[in-house]
Amino acid sequence: MASGKPAVSASFSYETLEETLDIKPKGAELLIGIPRENLYQENRIALTPDAVGVLAANGHRVVVEHRAGEGAHFSEKDYSDAGAKIAYDKKEVFQCDLIIKSAPVNDSELDCLRQNQTIISPIHLAVMKTEILQKMMEKKITALSFENLKDDSGHNPIVRSMSEIAGSAVMLIAGNYLSNANNGKGMLLGGISGIPPTKVIIIGAGIVGEYAARTALAMGSSVKVFDNNIYKLKRMQNNMGVRMWTSVIEPKILAKQLKTCDVAVGALTSTGGRTPIIVTEEMVTQMRPGSVVVDVSIDRGGCFETSELTTHENPIFIKHGVIHYCVPNIPSGFARTASQAISNVLMPLLLEIGGEGGLENLIWHKFNIRSGIYLFKGALTNIHLSQRFNLKYTDLNLLIASQR
Repeated sequence: MASGKPAVSASFSYETLEETLDIKPKGAELLIGIPRENLYQENRIALTPDAVGVLAANGHRVVVEHRAGEGAHFSEKDYSDAGAKIAYDKKEVFQCDLIIKSAPVNDSELDCLRQNQTIISPIHLAVMKTEILQKMMEKKITALSFENLKDDSGHNPIVRSMSEIAGSAVMLIAGNYLSNANNGKGMLLGGISGIPPTKVIIIGAGIVGEYAARTALAMGSSVKVFDNNIYKLKRMQNNMGVRMWTSVIEPKILAKQLKTCDVAVGALTSTGGRTPIIVTEEMVTQMRPGSVVVDVSIDRGGCFETSELTTHENPIFIKHGVIHYCVPNIPSGFARTASQAISNVLMPLLLEIGGEGGLENLIWHKFNIRSGIYLFKGALTNIHLSQRFNLKYTDLNLLIASQR
């Protein structure tokens, strides 16, 4: 046989080799810190004891600051039983690589921040300061915001659930201030047989408006909804499954309806900047004495001209005989439900981060999470923040690509 030529012999049996699969590298063990919030009237906590239990069972370590869960009525025993370590010093919590907060980073926490930390928290544009952002940039921090975090369907899950809570709570709050107990005009929100239903006006047909309308209708009120976005009004009609009274925001029609209403809800959302003022002071002066205004959009300036910020301790003021409730962060008044809603979003996300060996590895192929990142290793990657505070903007996609 000539050398160099391949020979196939019938005496050999040829078998295919087993396929070798690409084995994913082992996930990282996360060290998660949850500090206690002491500003912004914040009662929520971003992870419930049940969520901490799931994380601990998956090999992650969680450090919870002393009394961090008391605003949401979760005890330290609940957390320690779930496998968390209780820390009595805030600095010990900030030694963790990953910090989860239910309020924005504040001045008192800046010194506790470590180099290259990851922080998951809200931003609250109204209270954000240039110094806080700059300090976080100096410390090469990667930060993910509640407000801009998107899920696989392209929605903002935390904002949505907080809006659902705020919308449902609005009617409970209004009913409270219509009763005699709070010096209201002694009306039952909704109504009973033989008595005309209470009249509720809702300005804004987003998630807050929809849930406020659901609750008001369930209680038996007559509901009228105003919004300039026809698509939102149509979507609301479809979601509710009932024919509702809807209108675009036309000042004369709105003023006429406000004159006879018992409850008016400001539920407008603004994509950036201040909420537009829709209800003028003159319109409010024409409203019935003892009627209630709940301005949910107050955290973006409010859509009633007469609105002024109030607190959970002193929630109302009376102007032109009309009761105004203008507390920002309404979900914090229902902290346990709100904490569970936030926790339901963050716990699976943290498991994914751990499974992928870190946030950087996860955002390489999970594009929807990129929208929530406003700082990546100290580079500002949110265009709105860079414009507002006049700081250098870097495109996150380019940063991630350059690291590979």
